Amino acid sequence: MLELGQTQAPAGDNIIDGSDNTFMQDVIETSQTVPVIVDFWAPWCGPCKTLGPAIEAAVTAAGGRVKLVKIDVDANPGYAGQLRVQSIPTVYAFYQGQPVDGFQGALPASEVNAFVEKVASLAGEPDNGLADAIAAAEAMLEEGAASDAAETFAAILQEDPNNAAAYAGLVKAYLALDDVDQAEAILNGAPAEISTDPLLEAVAAQIALAREAADAGPVAELQAQVEADPDNHQARLDLATALHAAGQTEDAVDALLELFRRDREWNDGAAKAQLFKVFDALDAKDPIALNGRRKLSSMIFA
Repeated sequence: MLELGQTQAPAGDNIIDGSDNTFMQDVIETSQTVPVIVDFWAPWCGPCKTLGPAIEAAVTAAGGRVKLVKIDVDANPGYAGQLRVQSIPTVYAFYQGQPVDGFQGALPASEVNAFVEKVASLAGEPDNGLADAIAAAEAMLEEGAASDAAETFAAILQEDPNNAAAYAGLVKAYLALDDVDQAEAILNGAPAEISTDPLLEAVAAQIALAREAADAGPVAELQAQVEADPDNHQARLDLATALHAAGQTEDAVDALLELFRRDREWNDGAAKAQLFKVFDALDAKDPIALNGRRKLSSMIFA
C-alpha cells in the first residue's frame, strides 16, 4: 500500500521506481545506451508532488529517448547520500554511466520539458524526412559556405516551418556571416512550439557569447593580468570570454572551472553561469561539454 502523498511511477519501461539495490542496473548500466534521469523524492515532500507529474509527462513525450527512475530517499538513502542529495526534489541525469546534468527543486513545466529534451538529445536527435537536406546544409556551413547553407536551411523551413534543426542552422549560418542582429531576429521569430528546443537554446547561447566576444580584450594581456594576480576574478572571467571568442573553447572552460574552484559565489555565481552558457552553446555530445559538466559536478559535490 502506498503511503499518504506517495505517487507511484506509471507502468512501462521508460518510467520505473528504483532502489539502492537496483541503482547500478537501472541507472548506471542502462545509461550506457540511453540517457537516464533520476528523480530523488519522498512521500512527505510537497514540491515533489508538483515536479513528479511534470517530469513523468516530459519523459513520456520523449518517446523512449530517455528513461526516468524515481527513488524514494526515505526508503533508499544509500545513493542519495553518495550523491550528496541535501534537499528534495533533486534530479540527476546520467549518460554513459556518468552524471551529466541536474537541478534541485520544482521547476515550471516549460523548464522541465526543456531539461528532459536536452538530456534525451545526448543519444542523438530522431531522424526525419528532411534529415539529408539538413546534413547537407550543415556540411556547407562547416566548409565555410555560410550563404549557401543559409539558403538551404531557409528552403527546409518552407517545407517544415517547425523544424528546430533548420531554424538553429539558419541562425548559425548568419552567425558565421558575422550578422549577429539577423541571427537574433531569426531566433526571435521561431514558432512558440519549438522555442524551448535544446537546439534553439544552444544557438541562443551562441548569440549571447558572440555579443560578449565583441567586447573581449586581447588574450595575451588578460593572461598576463591573471598571472600577475591569480585572485583577479574579473580578469579570469574576461580571459575565458576572450579565449572562447578566439575559438579556444576548452581553454575557456578550464579558466571558468578554475574561477569556480577559487570562488564559486563570486559575482552571483558568474563562473557557473558562464560555464552553462558555454555548455549550452555546444552540441550535447561534444567532449568539451561532457568533460566540463563532469568536472563541474565533481567540484559541486566534492
